Amino acid sequence: MQIAVAYSDPAQQAWLRIDVPEDSTVEQAIIKSGILRQFPHIDLETQMVGIFGKQTKLDAPLKAGDRIEIYRKITADPASVPRRRMADDDDDD
Repeated sequence: MQIAVAYSDPAQQAWLRIDVPEDSTVEQAIIKSGILRQFPHIDLETQMVGIFGKQTKLDAPLKAGDRIEIYRKITADPASVPRRRMADDDDDD
């Protein structure tokens, strides 16, 4: 069956489509995709993964067409970004 593995960091993104056996897990597909060689800093022990935006476990079974996403840590609080922008706009006056 065909699935996709996606990862993005500030410098580059990867979207890999691969064929995996019907009984594959998320972890098996990530390893088979080769994305861990492309992004050696990915640590599956600490980073979360998901399927179509919903967090899942590495041993979760896959279905045809699934998109596995490897999430990286957030470097800024998303709630503070709009406030910072508004504060920056106020400084222009």
